[in-house]
Amino acid sequence: MLPAITLASVSTALAARMMRGSMLEVLRADYMRTARSKGLGERAVVLRHGLRNALIPVVTLIGIDFGTVIGASVLTETVFSWPGLGSTIADAVTDRDLPVLLGLTLVVVIAFAVINLLVDLSYAWFDPRIRLGQEAEA
Repeated sequence: MLPAITLASVSTALAARMMRGSMLEVLRADYMRTARSKGLGERAVVLRHGLRNALIPVVTLIGIDFGTVIGASVLTETVFSWPGLGSTIADAVTDRDLPVLLGLTLVVVIAFAVINLLVDLSYAWFDPRIRLGQEAEA
């Protein structure tokens, strides 16, 4: 439990802080005022309209933070003597095992690219104004 808590604490705090700031900004927007004036309850306004728009920067942060978590896992798994991807990378560096190091680097890079692709695709789900595959209007 302790290695997982150690890895998650920094990312969770950063995401929570970003979510708070983003939600405060969204709640002051004009369309939120319009939704309230149409008679929607505060819960529906916040969850349906506010949360989806506030999540866009948070999802971006979480996607980019994936690389930081992989880097931090090297240190965390080494300190806690926990077998995993991070400790395998650290052992490959220590042993100068270049094929293992290159293979693990390739796995991390592919995972990072796939996660960032999923983050970009999720924007269309969070914000209905964003459409995939359409050209911009002149």
